[in-house]
Amino acid sequence: MGVVAGLPMAERADDRDGLRLDRLHVPLGPALPDWPAGLVLHLELQGDVVQRAEVEAVPAPSPSGPAFWNEPWLRAMAGDAVTVAEGAQRRCAAHLDSLGRLLGVAGWREAATRARVARDRALDGAPAGELRSLVRPFARRVRKSWTLRWLTAGVGEQSGVQPGGDVHGRLIAWLDGVERALDDFDNREPLSAHHPVGPRGRLDSKTPPSQVLLDALPALLEGTEFACARLIVASLDPDLDELAAQHVPGAHGHG
Repeated sequence: MGVVAGLPMAERADDRDGLRLDRLHVPLGPALPDWPAGLVLHLELQGDVVQRAEVEAVPAPSPSGPAFWNEPWLRAMAGDAVTVAEGAQRRCAAHLDSLGRLLGVAGWREAATRARVARDRALDGAPAGELRSLVRPFARRVRKSWTLRWLTAGVGEQSGVQPGGDVHGRLIAWLDGVERALDDFDNREPLSAHHPVGPRGRLDSKTPPSQVLLDALPALLEGTEFACARLIVASLDPDLDELAAQHVPGAHGHG
């Protein structure tokens, strides 16, 4: 690698076709539209192919409360009286938020906007009937879109990361999760009687669910085309707030 005008030139290496191509180092994040807040990806590209990926989490200020999307389950684990309905409303909104991000990255702005409108209504406490009327039309179009399937099927495929296996499967899993959550909007059972599974996974393990997603990213990205990288990230949608110490004001534990 040489230096021109004080700037380092790109290195060269063999790519997958046996050609000698420049190796470019490209950072993504931490501030991009429809991008997980605080996430930085350091990519090494040859041509349009990701050869290497490193994940960096930008530290956030110490939170005064629990990760927003996980709050009902964390409060229930700490001993607060929380209903299944409260968890269902938060899960519904979280999945709609993730759907809006992924559909935005995929370029389907209309569907992304509809997902975000429904998310905001869920956070405002809208009843299940109103949300179904908002969600069902756009969900039907998303499920039937062959263009979206062509764009996302087979991309970022790996078992054990999240339900679905690839970007399209994870998108459909979010739609399914929204519909299941709507069925529990009137469930007044205690959330503490159920497994503490937040929108991104179990909350009673030593490793936060989003850390599992971040750990999986390099393997998912390496060898893929650069154009697919943002789709893969959006299909996992890690929440970096989960990585900070969780404090639940007012919650009380039981000995």
